[in-house]
Amino acid sequence: MTAARALKQAFDLNAGAHGDSARVRIHRAISWFARAEAVDDDLDARFLFLWIAFNAAYAREFGDEASTREQFDAFFGRLLELDAERRIAALLFERYPGPIRVLMENRFVFHPFWRAVRDHDGSERWHEAFVKSRKAALHALIKGDTGVVLSIVFDRLYVLRNQLVHGGATWNSGINRAQVRDGSHILMDVVPVLLALMIANPQADFGEIVYPVIPG
Repeated sequence: MTAARALKQAFDLNAGAHGDSARVRIHRAISWFARAEAVDDDLDARFLFLWIAFNAAYAREFGDEASTREQFDAFFGRLLELDAERRIAALLFERYPGPIRVLMENRFVFHPFWRAVRDHDGSERWHEAFVKSRKAALHALIKGDTGVVLSIVFDRLYVLRNQLVHGGATWNSGINRAQVRDGSHILMDVVPVLLALMIANPQADFGEIVYPVIPG
């Protein structure tokens, strides 16, 4: 049985316990995760489908004062409270410490690097921030601080998402493959765990969905 089918079965058994927004949120996320799972040999497509699944799971109505990073942190905070078995931590610290370290060493998924390139900023301030962020991530890995590691990893993956969605990379490019490969692998394992936690905890409030279902 595929992971998507297992999630769908668990959701069907528990769907009635969820509110309307949560049902739509989870249903949409599983549909995109299933599509990602069906991709065999296209890492770019798989990454994008996985990101849509993640986006369906976390996105909520928010004011201008709430950034994407703040939404990530709030979403992860709620899920970590529900993760009594520490399934997320096991993935990050037991399965993916190597790929996470590689991701942290990659300046091409660090937003201040690209801002410095765009602004022709030769001050190396981006590099100072890069070193600081990398040290924070490695310290969090060593300490087992799941929330900090998740936040930094998804901050990097969000830069990769922007590159792909906004046409800042060539499809199936021969360069910069490591971040697409590792990002796809990480999302492929993390996303179903996040969805399983949401399915198993209908009492959790993940807010109103951004695009509700409107008949017509």
